Amino acid sequence: MSERATREETVDVVWSGSWVAERLGVALEGDGELQELLGLALRRNPKRAHLLVSNVLGKHVPQRPSVVHGAGFELGERVRALLGAQEARRAVVLGYAETATGLGHAVADGLRDAPYLHSTRRPVAGVEQAGGFEESHSHATSHLLLPEDRDLLASGGTGADASVLVLVDDEFSTGNTVLNTIRALHALHPRERYVIVALVDMRSAGDRDRLTVFAAEIGARVDLVTRSTGTVALPDGVLERGQALVAAQEAEQAGRAEKAEEAAGAVEDADSAPVTRVHLDWPAGVPDGGRHGFTPAHRAALEAALPAMADRIAAELGDAAGPAPRHVLVLGFEELMYAPLRLGTALEAALGADAEVRYSTTTRSPVLAVDDPGYAIRTRLVFPAHDDPADGPGDRYAYNVAGAGFDAVVAVVDSTADTPELHAPDGLLARLAEHTGHVLLAVLPSYVPATAAPTGVPGTPTPAPERQEPAVLPEPLRGPDFSSYAPQDVGWLLQDLSDTELEAPTEEREEAIQSGGAHYAESLPVEYQPSAEYQALFTAALEASAARIARAVGTVTETVLAERGPRPVLVSLARAGTPVGVLMRRWAQHRHGLDLQHYAISIVRGRGIDATALRWLAAHHDPADVVFVDGWTGKGAITRELAAAITEFEASGGPAGFDPEISVLADPGGCVRTYGTREDFLIPSACLNSTVSGLISRTVLRADLVGPDDFHGGKFYRELADSDVSGLFLDTIAARFDEVAGQVEEAAKELLAADRAPTWEGWAAVERISEEYGIHDVNLVKPGVGETTRVLLRRVPWKILAKRGAGADLEHIRLLAEQRGVPVEEVDDLPYSCVGLIHPRFTRGATGADGKAVQGA
Repeated sequence: MSERATREETVDVVWSGSWVAERLGVALEGDGELQELLGLALRRNPKRAHLLVSNVLGKHVPQRPSVVHGAGFELGERVRALLGAQEARRAVVLGYAETATGLGHAVADGLRDAPYLHSTRRPVAGVEQAGGFEESHSHATSHLLLPEDRDLLASGGTGADASVLVLVDDEFSTGNTVLNTIRALHALHPRERYVIVALVDMRSAGDRDRLTVFAAEIGARVDLVTRSTGTVALPDGVLERGQALVAAQEAEQAGRAEKAEEAAGAVEDADSAPVTRVHLDWPAGVPDGGRHGFTPAHRAALEAALPAMADRIAAELGDAAGPAPRHVLVLGFEELMYAPLRLGTALEAALGADAEVRYSTTTRSPVLAVDDPGYAIRTRLVFPAHDDPADGPGDRYAYNVAGAGFDAVVAVVDSTADTPELHAPDGLLARLAEHTGHVLLAVLPSYVPATAAPTGVPGTPTPAPERQEPAVLPEPLRGPDFSSYAPQDVGWLLQDLSDTELEAPTEEREEAIQSGGAHYAESLPVEYQPSAEYQALFTAALEASAARIARAVGTVTETVLAERGPRPVLVSLARAGTPVGVLMRRWAQHRHGLDLQHYAISIVRGRGIDATALRWLAAHHDPADVVFVDGWTGKGAITRELAAAITEFEASGGPAGFDPEISVLADPGGCVRTYGTREDFLIPSACLNSTVSGLISRTVLRADLVGPDDFHGGKFYRELADSDVSGLFLDTIAARFDEVAGQVEEAAKELLAADRAPTWEGWAAVERISEEYGIHDVNLVKPGVGETTRVLLRRVPWKILAKRGAGADLEHIRLLAEQRGVPVEEVDDLPYSCVGLIHPRFTRGATGADGKAVQGA
């Protein structure tokens, strides 16, 4: 970007430092650009009353992302020219938290080949500190250095001789922070050359001399690269007078706020803007920033992914109700500056001249806001910290956002900060929603170094290589790239095996499974393609049962919200649980305005739950908030499997805190405490396979396809799109939500007051049936409408036991049984509507109802 364009973007008719200058006598003296780059504000700080507010940094003042990135990039190009191309390739760039993390990253971009690291005030469990220093004048002083590669600060990770260190800050006020940094790092890794970079150099002549003397003492060359130079003239007593002025202004503003509140009386607040989560598909393996290091390879991967991520944001903005937003703010989060900045530059390109994009970030620093054109901080939003900071809870701030007329705000945080506090009624998202028409939330995966020790055990050594966690866990798959569900409906914690041939004929699979030659999760059955008659039956069953299912959805969701907190994280057991999880999410959104997170996870009988998926959940959410969801219970095998798997996961060192209880739509087996009903009735999603489950297969676990750090696998049957009724199923049931709301309220009250302890009645019935029919294997007895349907669709059925008098709920069972030549036996004293029996000791001669091959086996 040209110098002229930058000047045109930042110039104001009234200098944004005049209010402070007039009242305190503070003056900026320097080159002609200085007042265009900087404004002035006041802060409550015992060390320094005034604050230099940059117009091109993107921290306190929303600015065009291209201007912000361009300012740092240009400085990086100047450093490259100073060092020469060869020496620039050996440089390491270090930025300062929190204000200069994005600026330092942009400088590294301008150097082209330099790795980047920024200091941090966020300790990361299990990551050993490589150094640190103090920033004496700052609101929060301690800086930590936490590189993943311990060799990064010494040689840029190349193993060669010590490289040039480029230190980047937004301003030099005294130079003390830079001196402290060089002193600390030079003692660890002496080098011959340092380059200091800043937007503005505001040091006094005495401070400049100190740096010259210090460089001579350590025997190193120290160069400076700055955009503008000047000084701050501070009259005597300015600190005390500034503090008094801040106190007076705060008291006056508090009084005005109290009067305004009294005048408002009982007037209701206007409706807040909707908050929508946008799923970026952040590139795997790319850190969310430079806290642990960011390499040129990371930079290349991010650059390639930015256009698609910007397109996803633009698409969500376009989906908002009302006219397309023209004035959009991309709001970063404290140290997370660079990723939101680059998303902003890509969004500028995506939206073009149709919209004005601005960029700024939240901050820890408390600054006085004064609504005056001659003051740099016009407005202030206050909200609680939402990343569980090491120094405890406290207020955080977003400046110049309220009253700026933004049509939409894209809030970008890392997953560590995607907490209940972020979503609280007084949290950042709610505060933003008061001042804009639409809030988008984009969450980046928090980078976890491969060298991180297991959390929760002080002093735990770095794990051996075979026990290390992957540097970045895989990200969830989402529609439309994986599944026909909308991306916000569910994130699949699976790996995509769509291009792998996994299907085998049902009889071959059954023989291999029962002979012990294979596990059922190592292959897939050929997808059942329903006849026109069967499809018509599904449609009729859906219409007939929609209200009953809607009641069960509402009841189980209300029970979960009452007992597990206002923002549970729904984790459905793929795939039967996934449509239920989507419906529960829709109920919470429709009835309570809650945007619940929902993921689908694989659990395999006899093999346990996907441990990598559990680690992903623990890295992004509090395990205590996770609620496992399934469609229905049969005999309770998966209930027991999940409990055992969670126990084993924690015993092997996995994060603790997951509650193994499953919440289900229907619990005819009496196996769980949280359910919508205990009736055994037809849930139409059991009638079909992938075509009612987002076109996703049953999950796959096979050693040659799923490594120790991989998610379990699944397939997306794109070719079945013409037969897909997943959306129809969801929409038909959701359309009945308002109709059943009163019934749900009463049912939920009754359940919450009732004794819901599991009776395990179903398990006892299964054991009895297994012995009575000579099967002697409870795994071949599948109770309930849903499980019986699965037997007829996926396995080799022997016979069907139907409860005498069962009506329409079993029409599809009878039709499938007739098509496969399987007898239906009417029985009494059955706690389920029906039970499906898999052919015992199967060989390919033992099909249908003929048991002779079994007898001869």
